[in-house]
Amino acid sequence: MKRLVIAFTLVMVIGCKEEPKKTITVQEIVDNSITDSGGSLFETHKVTFDFRDMKYVSENVDGDRVYTRISDLDSAKIVDVKRGNHFTRHINDSLVKVKDSMAVVYSNSINSVHYFVRLPYGLNDAAVNKELLGTETIADKEYYKVKVTFDQQGGGDDFEDTYMYWFDMKSFKPEYLAYSFHIDGGGQRFRKAYNESYVQGIRFVDYENYKPKEDGSDILEIGQLYNKGGLELLSKIELKNIVVEKN
Repeated sequence: MKRLVIAFTLVMVIGCKEEPKKTITVQEIVDNSITDSGGSLFETHKVTFDFRDMKYVSENVDGDRVYTRISDLDSAKIVDVKRGNHFTRHINDSLVKVKDSMAVVYSNSINSVHYFVRLPYGLNDAAVNKELLGTETIADKEYYKVKVTFDQQGGGDDFEDTYMYWFDMKSFKPEYLAYSFHIDGGGQRFRKAYNESYVQGIRFVDYENYKPKEDGSDILEIGQLYNKGGLELLSKIELKNIVVEKN
């Protein structure tokens, strides 16, 4: 009987050792990250914050995602609103006509600020293509490394840009991100998240914003470039006066 017990135990041990380890998918990483960062609260809550002397508001109005930027110039109050693909500008409550070319510039600027503030929520948009590149160690910590590209249809004017994200392997929070861009001569940026806070269940972070010290680096290698001291700090991206309200 004792021999049977030993034999059975050995079979169980071997079976456990041979059980394949579950492989996580990039979609699971992003879904977990979005859930941890607020999930559907992004759609059901109005978010207001200050960034570089301007006030920003994101909210859903009748099913549309509406982004607003409010700034003061001398005695003029300028309110820019991006609703879907439509842009409007009011100066002191009066609607003013904006050239199409400038409307695109203003829309992209507003969208960019809100995009980074709402991350990782936008990573499940229809035009987003996600690829898990494995894991990578940054500052002595291992992360899931994810590459993001965009379809031309629905990907905006910057659809050719490439983004990289490094997700914590336990919490799935995106602690670093990087991107290449083509406007204004092109370039690369690398951001380190810090000063994390949760307001009404939604995660917000500030960023240290870096760029490569030398041109010609590969965006896929920018994490290792950071490890080697090959990046220089350009600025800090800090949010002030964050307010979250239910729509």
